[in-house]
Amino acid sequence: MGIMKGVVAMALIVLLVCYLFLTMVSCTSDTPTFRVDGVITDAADSTLVLEAMSLEGPQAIDSIRLKADGAFSFVVKGAVQDSTASPEFYRLRIARQVINFVVDSLEDIHVEAPMTKMATDYDIQGNDDARTMKTISLLNIQLQQQLKALDADATHSALEKVDAAQALVDNYKQTLKRDYIFPAPGSPAAYFALFQTIGNQLLFNAETDKSDVQCFAAVATQWEMRYPYSRRTENLRNIALRGMRNTRQVRPIELQIDGEKIRESGIIDFGFPDIHGTERRLSELHDHVVLLDFTAYGLPQSQQRTILLRELYAKYHSRGLEIFQVSLDGNEHYWKTMCEQLPWVCVYCEEGINNDMVRLYNVQALPAYFLIGRGSEMRARQEQIEDLERAIEAEL
Repeated sequence: MGIMKGVVAMALIVLLVCYLFLTMVSCTSDTPTFRVDGVITDAADSTLVLEAMSLEGPQAIDSIRLKADGAFSFVVKGAVQDSTASPEFYRLRIARQVINFVVDSLEDIHVEAPMTKMATDYDIQGNDDARTMKTISLLNIQLQQQLKALDADATHSALEKVDAAQALVDNYKQTLKRDYIFPAPGSPAAYFALFQTIGNQLLFNAETDKSDVQCFAAVATQWEMRYPYSRRTENLRNIALRGMRNTRQVRPIELQIDGEKIRESGIIDFGFPDIHGTERRLSELHDHVVLLDFTAYGLPQSQQRTILLRELYAKYHSRGLEIFQVSLDGNEHYWKTMCEQLPWVCVYCEEGINNDMVRLYNVQALPAYFLIGRGSEMRARQEQIEDLERAIEAEL
């Protein structure tokens, strides 16, 4: 009898172990995954990195040190296909060479490329939008090569170069709108086109350019229908709504302004949060000469302008110059990324140029700046300043 009980007990244990094993296998098999594999030739000992392109920027997922044959394979945990899902963007990177692609469901991606021209001569299989993204990337690379050649051309004046460069950029934007955004605004390729950059600057200005705002609105509308609860859709919606607010017809200002906010000199004090969420007020800098700068880091000329401001700040900060820069960008994450390393005061105005305080300064186009003397005395706005550096010198 005891032997029979032992046998039964052992059988139950075996059954329990089998059940637990099968349950674990079942759970594992339910985890959505996709594979990215391929070959990068002539890349022995190079490190290939797989990155997810999140709203916060590139996030490394995995990496591999390539062997002589250049073969690689990544198995990636994909997003659960629920109401919050949407296409997700990734890239393969070796140093500064990148291959962008998108995963719309759980398809497998196969890539082949030579190391020396990885960013341009790759072949990608498994997703039609990934191939369209390649075409968009190649047009971007071509544009940047043209801009570089134009900059090195000594036969043109500086003004002629500016006009020619703007024409090249405008042509690229029109191509993206005509061929990739408006024909299929709900596609991942249209989303990818919207966030193209030249250097570190966004190509499309969702802040003050009405035509560009229409592009964001078209894509946002389609993504609302297809992926209503995803974070990317929410971000698109916020950018489009803010752009539409900023570019609509401005109503007359009807404000009752607290007298305490207006200093004897007539400037209006205000405050906005910095990247840490701390409110920074203009009046904090009353002992400094202040360059009050309204801008958007997504503007095409923003990078060159930041370089100019860095030079001014490095030269005059020790003598009392401070910069109070108000960002009116539509994408807060982008603003935080771009201003994180800047040495001056950077704050963020969520409402953009439609904010009442911004409008009280009569900011109608970006960038717009004002020079404020010590004691918070308004000196001039940009239209009245012929030479900014000389005007700063005069105040210090």
